[in-house]
Amino acid sequence: MTQEIIIQKTIAFVKNELAHAEGGHDWFHIERVWKLAKRIGSEEKVDLFVVELGALLHDIADSKFNNGDEEIGPQKARLFLSSLRVDESVITHVENIISNISFKGGNEAQKFHSPELDVIQDADRLDALGAIGIARTFNYGGFKNRAIYDPDIKPNLNLSKEEYKNSDAPTLNHFYEKLLLLKDRMNTTTGKRMAVHRHQFMEQYLEEFYKEWNGQL
Repeated sequence: MTQEIIIQKTIAFVKNELAHAEGGHDWFHIERVWKLAKRIGSEEKVDLFVVELGALLHDIADSKFNNGDEEIGPQKARLFLSSLRVDESVITHVENIISNISFKGGNEAQKFHSPELDVIQDADRLDALGAIGIARTFNYGGFKNRAIYDPDIKPNLNLSKEEYKNSDAPTLNHFYEKLLLLKDRMNTTTGKRMAVHRHQFMEQYLEEFYKEWNGQL
């Protein structure tokens, strides 16, 4: 089976698996990350086949929607790729990417590193920034029935992994606890460059938000 056919089968698999996913973590999120990863990967020394598979499968079973279980995603990816007889080294690499791609709170150290993970992680983080990132953040906040903003509940910049996972703080706090931190955590030259504009857009949005909230506009 050629790599192209494997990619096409993976696309079909992911579309089916995420057919009813929350809007910020659905197929369209995967597609955006996949396209960004290919763009960034084309400028890096990486295995583009691993990059494409990792990007397509990185949210196949997000722990947020599986009672915090971080093993389901890698396991589901392994079963699927094994059914296509993908090389074991590629499967293991994709598993490690899925297990380590997510932002897990301000103090959580990443345990696995590879150039391919760097590319996919940057692509995933870019999709959490800018106009798309804002839309996804409020979509998820609504999905979890969280308040939009509460001036009395301040962001916590020192969340542990468990505190980050279990937080039910207002949606706007997420900008400070994750989104605004991402620009300085990009891995690749291309990712860093692309993150600047999206970061600035979010800062402008927040400035507008507070003015409207306080009746200044």
